[in-house]
Order: sequence, then C-alpha cells, then structure tokens
Amino acid sequence: MTSNTPQPATFKPSGALSGKISVPGDKSISHRALIFSALAVGKSRITGLLEGEDVLATADALRAMGARIEKKDDVWTVHGVGVGGLMQPDAALEMGNSGTSTRLLMGLIASHAISATFIGDASLTKRPMGRVIEPLSQMGADIRARETSDHKACLPLAVRGICPAIPIEYRLPVASAQVKSAILLAGLNTPGITRIIEPVLTRDHSETMLKGFGAQISVTTDADGSRVISLTGEAELQPQKIKVPGDPSSAAFLVVAALIVPGSDIVIENVGINPTRSGLFEVLQNMGGDISFKKQRTVGGEPVADIHVKHSPLTGIDVPAHIAPSMIDEFPVLFIAAALASGETTTRGLHELRVKESDRLSQMAKGLELLGVKLTEKDDGLVIEGSGGKPLSGGRAKPVIETALDHRIAMSFAVAGLVTKGGLTIDDIRPVETSFPGFDALMKQLAS
Repeated sequence: MTSNTPQPATFKPSGALSGKISVPGDKSISHRALIFSALAVGKSRITGLLEGEDVLATADALRAMGARIEKKDDVWTVHGVGVGGLMQPDAALEMGNSGTSTRLLMGLIASHAISATFIGDASLTKRPMGRVIEPLSQMGADIRARETSDHKACLPLAVRGICPAIPIEYRLPVASAQVKSAILLAGLNTPGITRIIEPVLTRDHSETMLKGFGAQISVTTDADGSRVISLTGEAELQPQKIKVPGDPSSAAFLVVAALIVPGSDIVIENVGINPTRSGLFEVLQNMGGDISFKKQRTVGGEPVADIHVKHSPLTGIDVPAHIAPSMIDEFPVLFIAAALASGETTTRGLHELRVKESDRLSQMAKGLELLGVKLTEKDDGLVIEGSGGKPLSGGRAKPVIETALDHRIAMSFAVAGLVTKGGLTIDDIRPVETSFPGFDALMKQLAS
C-alpha cells in the first residue's frame, strides 16, 4: 500500500455479470517461483507472475540478498546465486503485509550464514510467527522476535542463520503450507535429509516446484496415512522456465459473484485447479453452484482449466472440517455465498482464520451482521442463516465495513455489495493491491 491514507470504496448492485476474463497469477506459486529461481544456478524466466505488493516484497528481499531480478514486458528474469550463495542484506527486509514472504524467507535464511531483520505493516506485526520459529530453531537458527502481551512471537524479528544447519524430522502440529515450505527452504542448504510429516494435506506447490528444479525430494505415506516429505540437502537447483497459472484464490471472488448475482454467466480462463487449492469449488458445487471446468490441462506440473460459472440458487450445507486446508483463504467469500443461500451453512475447524491478516472470523461476522445476516460466531467457525437469494441490507445508510487492512475481507464485501439493497462501503480498498491488482476494474468490466 503506497499511501497511508485509507481509500474507502462503495460497491452497489449491478446487472448480470458476463464475459470471458482472466485473473492475476497465483500468489503462492509466484512467491515460490521467485525464491527457487534465486537459488538456482543460472537464469530462470517467469511469465504470468502476480505483480501484487506481497510478491514484489519477496522480489525486493531476494534482490537485497544478491539475486538479480529484472522485468521486461511480461517476462521476469531471475539470475540465481545458487543454494548457499545468499549475501548479507544491508538493511531490514520490508515485508509489508505479506506473511508468506516473511515465513518462507525466514526458512531460506535459517540455513545460510547470514542475518536479517524482518519488519512489516501494522497488520503483519500482529501475526504470530512462533509456529515457524520452533522448527527453524531446532535446525540451529537463532531467532529473536518481539513478544506481545499474550506471549506471541511477532515482527519485528531477527534471524541469524547457521551453516551447516541441522537436518530434522518434524511433524506439523497444525496444517500449514507456509511452515512446511519454510522447513523445506531451510533444508535445501542443510546436509543430510530433512523430513516433514504432514498429517493433513496442505497446498503442495513447494514439493511440485522443487522436483521441477531438480531437488532430490520424495513424498510417501506412512502407516497412519500421513504424508512424509523427504528432502536431500545441499541441493543444486537448475534454472527453469515457469508459467504461473491464474490464482484460484483470486478467481474465488468472481466465482461467488457470478453464482449470487441473478443472470450471470462468466468464464475465467487459465486458473490453477490444484486439488490442494480447489476445496471452495467443491463446496460451492455441493451447495448447488453451476461450476464446470473446461479445457483441463497441465502447465508446468500444475493442473489448469477455464472455469465456467452460471448464477445458481444455493443451499446451505455443513462444510466438513477436513476440507479447510484446501480452501482456508477462501472462507471469507464462502461466507458471502452462505449469506445468500437457502437454509443454514455451518463451518468448523477454522482456528487458522483468527491468525491471518486479521481475525477473519470476527471481521466477517461483524460485517455480515451489519448487512442483516443472522449468524452465530463460534470459536472455530461461523453458522450462517442464508437469505434464500434475497438482497442483503444496505441502502441509504450504506454500511461501512471495517476491513482491518485485510485484502480478502475487502474483496469479500465488495462481492457482497453486488447483492445489497443500495450498496455498501468498505473502509479501505488499498489492501487489495497486495494480491489482486485491478480487482475493482475487473469487477466493473464484468458488470458492464
């Protein structure tokens, strides 16, 4: 966010949404494409990279540690320094609002003989980092973080890496692709085998991309059904040509908008449909959503499709807790779909939403209640009574929704504004630039 001045934005009911569009590149894959390319020996080329503020923070940090990263037209070129070749940054690494940048780069630095201080914006400095600090400390990194009044380790924090680091076997206590990826990044420059046991499957972009870059990495299943990821350290990564697919987390807002705005019929092209990321689409289909996947193909090891969505009457369901890791970022916009469905939607197992860019359960509950939605907020989820397709409250008062500097809260209520009586205003549209540049313009394009 380039300005410190909040930028309110109003979203009003529109006619049917229609058209064929694309969304920005996948944020998770974009971060990893830059980081792995910086660790390869030679020149990698990336197209489709998400040019949001979060990903640009990762690029700037990698430049500060010696990687040469350039953009010409729509192609990003990364001249890697090789595993073990990172340089000491001259200044603190500014992470902005990006928890992904912070946690992955902490892992990267942990096994290099360099130090770095991480700083971020008001939202990021509230997010707990303890779950990443624990395994990286076991590998030998010295990490000093600010401790909050409730004993959470937060930014600003300093990481002093160690080389050689200690290979560990680590069982993830909670499902977290960021923690998994941080350990893998540390393991790349650690002699021996680093092993991660993952009881609940999370997004697997790191494993997939590391194989593509030539790392020795294997994934097996143990006796209790957990995934066991084994990485051989002191890796030599080979430069790659990477095409980043459209982000399913970004497509989610447009999918829900088309489902709840009467008469809508849209196609979103070139969207990643990795099974570890596609839980929302499955849930919406189970609610009665008319969603189909056309031209399914594989690009760079990732499944991709064009998503065709038509307006559909939705019915509330009990969302199973086991699906949460495959759609954890999409729950805010699912809550909007649930608010327009017939009957009750129940969600659970969502403790993770309380430690995202904001407490997303609390923020979504507050905003929905302003729109007249009947709900119950529980410790690990929301129970929402839908309107049966009737417009939500809005009108002359134009309720002002607090986004808490959270891009997904902002975009979710922008979608809700399309089905209110008279519209609503969100208090700050700026955070959307972290993940979905051009979101507002694209919404207007579909409605025109």
